[in-house]
Amino acid sequence: MRASVIALVELGRLPEEENATVPELEAFEAAIRAIDQPISDSEAVALLPVFPTGEGSCFGLAWSLLHLVETAPGWPCQAAQLHLSNPWVSSMLQRAERA
Repeated sequence: MRASVIALVELGRLPEEENATVPELEAFEAAIRAIDQPISDSEAVALLPVFPTGEGSCFGLAWSLLHLVETAPGWPCQAAQLHLSNPWVSSMLQRAERA
């Protein structure tokens, strides 16, 4: 797994908008932008826990993460089923089914 993906994973889960600080948002934005596309299937699975637990987009950062995950050649990955409780992952899997 590439260092840029590990750096994003190590930041943890995207915060809810009402709890986010500017430095925290800047760190997430920089980490997402540092990842070259496409990502691998294993990187996509590693990034799933970064999505917020709610439906909020963390000022659009969750959408950027979604588009990044969807660049994986094997998306949707079977391992994503383990994250169905997350509304973002669930939505992504539903989108893939319709495509």
